[in-house]
Amino acid sequence: MLKFKSIISRFLAIFFVTTLSVYSQADGTVITIKSDDNAPVINKHIYGHFAEHLGRCIYDGFFVGDNSEIPNTNGVRNDIVEALKKLQIPNLRWPGGCFADTYHWKDGIGPLDQRPTIVNTWWGGVTEDNSFGTHDFLNMCELLGAEPYLSGNIGSGTVQEFADWVQYTNFAGKSPMSDLRKENGREKPWKVKYWGMGNEAWGCGGNMTAEYYANEYRKYATFVTDWENTGSVARIASGASSDDYHWTETLMKNVPAKMLEGVALHHYSVIDWNNKGESVDFTEDQYFGTMSEALKMEELVTKHSAIMDKYDPAKKIDLVVDEWGGWYDVEKGSNPGFLYQQNTMRDAVLAGATLNIFNNHADRVRMANLAQCVNVLQAVILTKEAKMILTPTYHVMEMYKVHQDAKLIPIKFVSPLYIYNNKSLPALNVSASKDSKGLVHVSMVNVDSKKENKVEIDLNELGVKNITAKVLTSKTLQDHNSFDNPTKIQPADYKGFEVKKGKLIVTIPPFSVIVVEGK
Repeated sequence: MLKFKSIISRFLAIFFVTTLSVYSQADGTVITIKSDDNAPVINKHIYGHFAEHLGRCIYDGFFVGDNSEIPNTNGVRNDIVEALKKLQIPNLRWPGGCFADTYHWKDGIGPLDQRPTIVNTWWGGVTEDNSFGTHDFLNMCELLGAEPYLSGNIGSGTVQEFADWVQYTNFAGKSPMSDLRKENGREKPWKVKYWGMGNEAWGCGGNMTAEYYANEYRKYATFVTDWENTGSVARIASGASSDDYHWTETLMKNVPAKMLEGVALHHYSVIDWNNKGESVDFTEDQYFGTMSEALKMEELVTKHSAIMDKYDPAKKIDLVVDEWGGWYDVEKGSNPGFLYQQNTMRDAVLAGATLNIFNNHADRVRMANLAQCVNVLQAVILTKEAKMILTPTYHVMEMYKVHQDAKLIPIKFVSPLYIYNNKSLPALNVSASKDSKGLVHVSMVNVDSKKENKVEIDLNELGVKNITAKVLTSKTLQDHNSFDNPTKIQPADYKGFEVKKGKLIVTIPPFSVIVVEGK
């Protein structure tokens, strides 16, 4: 009898979900958009990136050396710099990741022939010759017009070493470290604002407990200052892995607010850490699983924010999601420790949905870093010798740059459902903003792998008339840009919308990303 009741309950649940989905998709989804003077500004730093000494991200990625035939500026590829400038990349995190807590910054300064080598035990066991160091990275950030975000070594370093690094990069007056900087060819300090206080302290950063790390953080933060008492240094605590809410609670409870400018959060969209699946030849089941993990970001951000609100109701401390993205098995034939993977329409959908979540939580999420920038994980750029391609994720970032420093427009809607194998996910994912020029942008993602969805927006509420749109989509979820066909997927003008009686009706193809602009 109990088994029969269970079967009936399951049938009714499936029937209800299916009926709701069909109803929503048949009639279209009404999105209510209303400007709010109290809405937050979407911080441009949400659109940050990450460059770790991992695989081919730095060497044979960003950095080819100044003797390379590939056009470069002081060893940094010019084509990568121009591509990232087009994204208006706001910040770049370096040197790790796990590598950060084995990195000793003084190994990477001074004459090249005097720099010691180390073994990168985390990523492939390769020899790191320290030819790309502090000067190279910070000068590259100046080329990019991006703010550097330095991850300091707490796992295997010392308080003195960390404090010296801050003095070396930031202090304009006379001191041992500023004198050393000048000896190495840099007169003016770089004025680095963002400092990560270790990385993944719960794991590769030292396998610490939350309580132990909170004490370590307090010690290090005491000595990490801007040296000129201007309050310009932002200290970001190594934060939780996904749903480790105890970690966030412990930090917020035990670290005084005056010592804490940001709390990190890491979450990767991984189906199974022991069987992550391939980056291109994946099934719909794997796509659904990846998107389930990606959309979990909504729950994670909401719950971590609620904990922070208990201790910081004024929301002065930032939630910094400084590692996020899709993580799959490496490409066949590549070094397993290099984490090189292709980038498909699945990644475009993942990126668009995640960025919409961050935008909608802009009151607390003020910084984030896609992992990673070049040739590693969900990269926006892939290189092969002199060739370079822009991935679907790059194009989503380019489409979404209109949200940087724009004022959030709150939205409300009930999403239709993407149903697969008796499981369901919200099919639609949306955010909206208004920039300083008065332009309104609405970014929409259809997660459904097979069905188009329609949305309806009241133009009177938006206060705009002239509508244009861009779309990123392709024939299959597995489509990607390759070195043989680098422009297979790229944004295109979109005409799949109409205006009826003051309503904007947009048809969103399956697994696609659309950004609508209104003037």
